[in-house]
Amino acid sequence: MDVLELARTQFAVTGSLHFLFVVLTLGLAPIVALMHTRHVISGSALHGGMTRFWGQVYVINYALGIVTGLVMEFQFGLSWSGLSDYAGDVFGAPLAMETLVAFFLESTFLGLWIFGWGRLPKWLHLACIWLVTLTAYASAFFIMVANSFLQNPAGSVVRNGRLELVDFGALLTNKTLVFSFPHVIGAGLLTGGLVLAGASAYRLRRRTQDTLFFGKSLRTGVGVAALGAFLAMGFGYAQFGGIQEGKFDGGGGGAVPLGLMIEIGQLLAFVLLFLILPIIYWLPRWRWTHPVLMIMTPLPFVLAILGWMAREIGRQPWMVWHKLTVADALTPGLTSGMVTASLIGFATVLGLLAVVDYVLIARVIRRGPYGLDLGASPAGAEPAPALSH
Repeated sequence: MDVLELARTQFAVTGSLHFLFVVLTLGLAPIVALMHTRHVISGSALHGGMTRFWGQVYVINYALGIVTGLVMEFQFGLSWSGLSDYAGDVFGAPLAMETLVAFFLESTFLGLWIFGWGRLPKWLHLACIWLVTLTAYASAFFIMVANSFLQNPAGSVVRNGRLELVDFGALLTNKTLVFSFPHVIGAGLLTGGLVLAGASAYRLRRRTQDTLFFGKSLRTGVGVAALGAFLAMGFGYAQFGGIQEGKFDGGGGGAVPLGLMIEIGQLLAFVLLFLILPIIYWLPRWRWTHPVLMIMTPLPFVLAILGWMAREIGRQPWMVWHKLTVADALTPGLTSGMVTASLIGFATVLGLLAVVDYVLIARVIRRGPYGLDLGASPAGAEPAPALSH
């Protein structure tokens, strides 16, 4: 491959692996916040245990996802300085907002929530996890603002050979953003919900003693996943009205992942909404459904990558639609050896982080809601109470 193809491959690999962490974060954050809310309102030990258990899964994924985001930032400066030179005044503004929100506000509130168990007033502690959720979604919003600008450079004009921002409101109301952001929210809820459902089905199939704990978690996961599937499908189809002419024609290859995404997504949504959701009450006891839910668990991750690929590949050969080509956005002077070395390095780091994320989360799920570190008393971790009938 030439330098341009290597750089595109590098971005595809790092972007796909990073998005795996992001989509799970967006799904788990509101679920944990809702569990914590029920715990604070009712005082239920069961919901307290669910908050701590699934919160620990969330914290693991968030911590490792932050590192993958840093790799994404490195690659922009390394391979795509032409984009910064031409459109940095516009493209950089939402990315800067995302950095402020994600690396400062979101991390601060998450730290307060992690270390605030038993130290902060319960309502203030609850507010922290809701602020984590809101800032996570704000972070995703600004990322989608930046990406939507690449799809449709609204609110900008060309001056002195560079794009300049003239209407910030147009940037925030970009026609490619209005439906794509809710679509991402739906994808996140679908992913988080099915992770809950699949992991709970795994625990229930092992006939563990915590049947009430994972029975409620399974129902919660299926309900959230069904909502996510509905949102993702609805706003996904709504985006077709704003697709630029020719985006999925020609040799870009964007139509291939878009066909696959639609077909898998339709099948998954049909199974969730019309086969699984109507029997949600009996799911914890009907063991034949548990392998089905476990098999469905990885599908939202596959859909997320296919959707991202369709959105990015369909824009080729443009980095900024009809303004800047991908070739012109490439950093001058790059050699195949340089990009190959960085590709191997980035892919290795992100791949290891993905494996570590899976191993750590799987270890927590196999161990169950016992000996949790999150919310443990100073004397040591204790099991979550009220786990079984």
